[in-house]
Amino acid sequence: MDGKRPTYQTLTCYQVRDTAPRIVAARAARQWMDDTDERFAYRCLPLSIANAMGWEILAPTRVTADWNGGDLIKDLVVEIDDPSWGNDRFASSHFGHGILTFRPGYLFRTEAGVGIWARGAPNRLKDGIGALDGIIETDWLDFTFTMNWQFTRPGRVTFDEGEPFCFITPVAYRALDRLTPQIVPIDDDPAVATRFRNWRDARTKFNQGLADNDPTAIKQKWQKWYTRGEAMGDGKPNPMHLSKLRLATPRSRTADAEPATPPPAEPTPDPDR
Repeated sequence: MDGKRPTYQTLTCYQVRDTAPRIVAARAARQWMDDTDERFAYRCLPLSIANAMGWEILAPTRVTADWNGGDLIKDLVVEIDDPSWGNDRFASSHFGHGILTFRPGYLFRTEAGVGIWARGAPNRLKDGIGALDGIIETDWLDFTFTMNWQFTRPGRVTFDEGEPFCFITPVAYRALDRLTPQIVPIDDDPAVATRFRNWRDARTKFNQGLADNDPTAIKQKWQKWYTRGEAMGDGKPNPMHLSKLRLATPRSRTADAEPATPPPAEPTPDPDR
């Protein structure tokens, strides 16, 4: 990287076929969060921000997969509702061992030092199967990747049309190897220690008020310092605070825009991936 910090100015999605699954800005909403009492799960701002921290790739058709528990490729049977997405074009049993493989249909390109973190949509659980995360060096690779899910037990799972099967987030993958975590007693920084203990004492007092049915605490419901981006009750929002995230919707280049360098033809998925 020659000492340069990675940037996040562009994410180019080269469509390698005439048609490809749709990419949309991630949505913060989750059904299980909607279903919590008074939707209290949304009070946890880190959850909502994580839900929207990237782009979803949506299934273009319904996919049903049955796994009998065996390790062979044939032990996982995949059915595609729309035959135009069949013949292993979109989803298949490719690796065996109860792994369902999806092909996103794009070759992604990012700036130097920035890769793609491909995973399942954050905080969107799916019964019987789990997403396998991958970090892809999209700043130099000239081939595509697959998105894989592994069954957690024999059975059947379904991905409905329009359901996200892959979630992509650019990540500075070459930055972490320069980072050395430091473990420090909190009292080494008296200012940090004081603010933390003030917060801890206030939280303990507030929770006790809820337990004692204190009218003030009941009316307040929860302490909103994080939501408002305020340090311990100082009433001054931090300028770096992020309360909502709305990413750009991917757009197609028009015919009169600067032409893109075409990517190479999509290869057969690497069995080592």
